[in-house]
Amino acid sequence: MTAVVAGLEGVVVAETELSDVDGERGELIIRGYAVEDLVGRVTFEDACALLWSGRLPDAPQREQWRARLAAARGAAYATLPSVGGALALPDGMDALRAALAHLSASGDVLADTVMVTGAAAVFAAAWARRQNNESAVEPDPSLAHAADYLYMMSGRQPAPPSVAGVDAYLCCVVDHGLNASTLASRVVASTGSDLVSAVVAGVGTLKGPLHGGAPGPVLDMLDAIGSPEHTHAWLRERLAAGERIMGMGHRVYRVRDPRAAALERVAARLEAAGIGGARLSLARSVERDAEAVLEERHPNRHLRANVEFYTAVLLEAVGIPRSLFSPTFAVSRVAGWCAHYDEQRRRGRLMRPVSKYVGIRYQDSGVRA
Repeated sequence: MTAVVAGLEGVVVAETELSDVDGERGELIIRGYAVEDLVGRVTFEDACALLWSGRLPDAPQREQWRARLAAARGAAYATLPSVGGALALPDGMDALRAALAHLSASGDVLADTVMVTGAAAVFAAAWARRQNNESAVEPDPSLAHAADYLYMMSGRQPAPPSVAGVDAYLCCVVDHGLNASTLASRVVASTGSDLVSAVVAGVGTLKGPLHGGAPGPVLDMLDAIGSPEHTHAWLRERLAAGERIMGMGHRVYRVRDPRAAALERVAARLEAAGIGGARLSLARSVERDAEAVLEERHPNRHLRANVEFYTAVLLEAVGIPRSLFSPTFAVSRVAGWCAHYDEQRRRGRLMRPVSKYVGIRYQDSGVRA
């Protein structure tokens, strides 16, 4: 008899040099760097180089990566007329998945990695504009990836503090161990399929509300609470009704998500620059009260703020609409999926787990007579 491990909890299926999540200590290590040492200190291009090449780039190398991603964004923009009705789909993740599926992999993993990473930003931004009946904005090759993403989304040159905020966010969520979407991408890679297929699988997995869909509801919660003095009563009412507190708790972390701490600091810098209004102070109040109420109600569950909690505050502050939150997550995480694809192809083997059959063994239908 084969033991069934629900949700593959604790099952080790791969060795990786890319990232490590320590849920007990609240650590996320990316290629040897703690995530809080990267967020706000390196660019998204740096984070990509770290994942794809194994080291942070020097200044000339950073410019080379920046130029390659800029060229990829330009190439993706040229494909917009050929993606059919993908960007007309009402859901941003459906649109991103469908648009990326139109790309053709060359078989050169690094070239395909850069292509798909650039394309994700172009397609997500173009979808957001189409939702507002606006034309897609041609990327500006002089801009870094984060700045160009904001520019393509808004049609305006973004303010430096907003660029820094988006850059920090993209670096923060670029990779996170063997999460559900990364596993899906690695399974596709293990079959010998192409990188585009692996990324499309990742997007489809990230769409699930249990994996990448929580930041928007955090803002809905903050909207409903309104002000700090209403927090405690609102939280108790929701818990009494059997509802979840959005942005609190994580499948792996038993302490506060280190990415929440990193993004809170970024949001504080935006607030100091006059961006974000009173959201941060309200969010901090809600987090404190939610932690206390949840500790009282569930003393053994250790429900602390996760990455979505301050993601919501940060992305709202820089002007990204709620409907674009999950696609923006994918704009970053695609770089991690590509790195895992490459690692799986080089070091892994076909993933072929087994299932435990619990159905009827034989039906008395006369078939075996």
